[in-house]
Amino acid sequence: MANTLLKVSGLKVSYGGIQAVKGIDFEVQEGELVTLIGSNGAGKTTTMKAITGTLGLNAGDIEYMGKSIKGQGPWDLVRQGLAMVPEGRGVFARMTIMENLQMGAYVRKDQDAIEADAEKVFTIFPRLRERRDQLAGTMSGGEQQMLAMGRALMSRPKVLLMDEPSMGLSPIMVDKIFEVVRDVYAQGVTILLVEQNASRALSVANRAYVMDSGLITMSGDAKQMLADPKVRAAYLGE
Repeated sequence: MANTLLKVSGLKVSYGGIQAVKGIDFEVQEGELVTLIGSNGAGKTTTMKAITGTLGLNAGDIEYMGKSIKGQGPWDLVRQGLAMVPEGRGVFARMTIMENLQMGAYVRKDQDAIEADAEKVFTIFPRLRERRDQLAGTMSGGEQQMLAMGRALMSRPKVLLMDEPSMGLSPIMVDKIFEVVRDVYAQGVTILLVEQNASRALSVANRAYVMDSGLITMSGDAKQMLADPKVRAAYLGE
């Protein structure tokens, strides 16, 4: 029986005076790649912010590795192995690529292993190696997305949360990002992926939840959902 790494129960969250999340339940087992899909404004990003401690909860609970993490801040969660690649990338614009990666490892003290992990990130994203001394703010959106992913991996997460990693990127860069999602998952990292590009998300995930107007309206096997005419009509434009 797989361990439940992340469990969300009865979650309600208000954002800007609106109840964006209206009481949802879902879970992510160890070794899974789970995706949360839905149209813009469905409450997906608000859910991610609640999980990572950047937004307070109105009701419900969030458990990580069997313990409630309600009220804990992002830094505490990174220490426990829960890392986030935020929507909009959130790189440190005035720091170099290398400094951004080092910030991802700030909770760690194992200097030699940190350097080895930076090398691993450069192997995944050769473009970052070429530009390691460049300021992050001068890079393209796709390069910044690579950096945000690399920075999150530097904390050696047990669970990697990714919020809209393909948003605003060129088709070639979207291909690259999803290739990396697959590779990271293959290395044993459990992933919760929030993504508007439903077809791409469902093609890489094991299981999926569909979110609509703050509620989860559907859940199940990702490949079956990809073939479901209702899902295709609502989220894949078919």
